Amino acid sequence: MSDHHHATEHDDAPHEGPIKNVKQLVAAVIFAFVVPIAVIVLLVSRVGADTRAGAGSDSLKPETVARRIQPVATVEVKDASDLASLASGEKVFTTQCAACHAAGVAGAPKLGDTAAWAPRLAQGFEVLLNSALKGKGAMGPQAGGDFSDFEIARAVVFLGNKSGGKLAEPKAPAAASAASN
Repeated sequence: MSDHHHATEHDDAPHEGPIKNVKQLVAAVIFAFVVPIAVIVLLVSRVGADTRAGAGSDSLKPETVARRIQPVATVEVKDASDLASLASGEKVFTTQCAACHAAGVAGAPKLGDTAAWAPRLAQGFEVLLNSALKGKGAMGPQAGGDFSDFEIARAVVFLGNKSGGKLAEPKAPAAASAASN
């Protein structure tokens, strides 16, 4: 019986909450639903009203598309039998090799340094050419670059001869194949 009596005491007690009358109920509904919707509408109109040039906004322009799809490299076929069209050893050296061999960058022997070139020249032209074409130490391979293997060979002869060597000018590939026929 005491449980029944205890329950009735709590049922008769007045309930207390934050909303005490109808005005407060209307205000709570407005703040709970209308205000967030109004804030969302204002934010959407603010974001949508600005016309900003964002990243990639010109990505579909013809110039931009053409720049993206342009070839990465081109292939130029040279006639090795035409020696006039091939670069001289000096031109190849100044274009390709001088960046390191003129100043001795990364341990590269300098042009004209006979002491540094003597042991290399003693190994012979084929070893020097192989090092130039395949790379050695910090020097990357030159084969397949801007110049043909024959032009690189001419640069090796130029560099070797300016550094105390007596290397013979290499024969053009077409002349070598014509001589073997």
